[in-house]
Amino acid sequence: MKVQIVVHSGYGHTQRVAEHVQKGIAKHTEAGIITIDPNGDIKESDWANLQNAKMIVFGTPTYMGSCSWQLKKFADASSKPWFTSAWKNKFAAGFTNSATMNGDKLSTLHYLFTLSQQHGMVWVGTGMMPSNKKSSTRNDLNYVGSFAGLMTTTPADASVQEMPEGDLVTATAFGERLGEFIKTQS
Repeated sequence: MKVQIVVHSGYGHTQRVAEHVQKGIAKHTEAGIITIDPNGDIKESDWANLQNAKMIVFGTPTYMGSCSWQLKKFADASSKPWFTSAWKNKFAAGFTNSATMNGDKLSTLHYLFTLSQQHGMVWVGTGMMPSNKKSSTRNDLNYVGSFAGLMTTTPADASVQEMPEGDLVTATAFGERLGEFIKTQS
């Protein structure tokens, strides 16, 4: 796969965002999802898939102002490819979900950005204007207003099926940007 989305999802919301990002990417190129398990691990074959990807997209919920410990364990394990600069010059992007509109999600995106820079990767942001007018609603594109990476918000008591439609549409649009970007790099 040209793009690999590596994601941890504690309750399923971030996984659903990953699926929408993948759907958007798939309009332009192939993409796979690598799910970090509850113990913070991925399969050995997943490491090979990451090695062969042109772009790695990191996804995690924001817990207490940062990524989940499972994503952090994956990041620490990525020191093996780091030692050989295996991900150098690959493209990278990231996304996060939390229960509140802000939720310090930018801290999480900064962590993902820093991880990509440790690996010598090239970061791609959303490229989207925010929906920031009085007439804007929660279901508008990029209502959360993030540029550095995708941010979505799901109320703490909402099921996976109750996620705001605008965030899912934004996730798909983010994926389309990433897929289109990778297509132009081929």
